[in-house]
Amino acid sequence: MTTREEKKLLVDIIESINSIDEHLEGKRIIEDYLLNKTKRRAVEREIEIIGEAMSKLLKINPKISISYSRLVVDLRNKVIHAYDTVDDILIWKIVNKDIPLLLTEAKSLLNED
Repeated sequence: MTTREEKKLLVDIIESINSIDEHLEGKRIIEDYLLNKTKRRAVEREIEIIGEAMSKLLKINPKISISYSRLVVDLRNKVIHAYDTVDDILIWKIVNKDIPLLLTEAKSLLNED
C-alpha cells in the first residue's frame, strides 16, 4: 500500500519528468540540448528534484520497486555537489533511456491503490 507521502513524492517525480519534456520542447535533438545552457540547467534542476524525491521515498520505503532508485539519488548528488564534472552526454542518455522507465514505474506505483 502506498502512503499519502509516497504518493506526493511519486507525483513530484512524474511532474519533474514531464517538465523535462517541456524544457526540451518535446524534441530529442542532442545538438539543441548541448548548445543551450539554459535548457541543460533546467533539465539538471528537474533531475535534482527527482533525486531528492527518490531519496525521501527510499527513507520511507527502502524496498520501493523502482529500478536504479539509488543511482537516481547518486545522480542528484553529483549534479548538485559536483556540478563542474557533470557529463552532458551522460545526462542526455539518462533522459532518453532511463527516465522513460522511471516514469512508467512511478505511474504504476501511483496507480496501485
